[in-house]
Amino acid sequence: MSRHAYLVSYDIADDRRRTHIHELCRGYGERLQYSVFRCDMSRTERVELESALSEAIHHEEDQILVIDLGPVEGRAQWCVRAMGKPYTPPDGGPVIL
Repeated sequence: MSRHAYLVSYDIADDRRRTHIHELCRGYGERLQYSVFRCDMSRTERVELESALSEAIHHEEDQILVIDLGPVEGRAQWCVRAMGKPYTPPDGGPVIL
């Protein structure tokens, strides 16, 4: 099963929804910044996360971006560059709660 790294970023208008989105993303990946996560997922996990996120947001007010960075064991290892504090890729597989 092929795993890809995804950058998930959100802009949520409501505090309660934002907290819920944060918890959903935390179950699939590692937070890079306040509203940005790196999630290493299979296709099935991505579909599950996207479905849960879609159900949780207000489609007229909120926005979530899911960006495919490529295979975990390939390009995705090197596609995130940081300035200031160094970026350390996550270890191991998914952390699904």
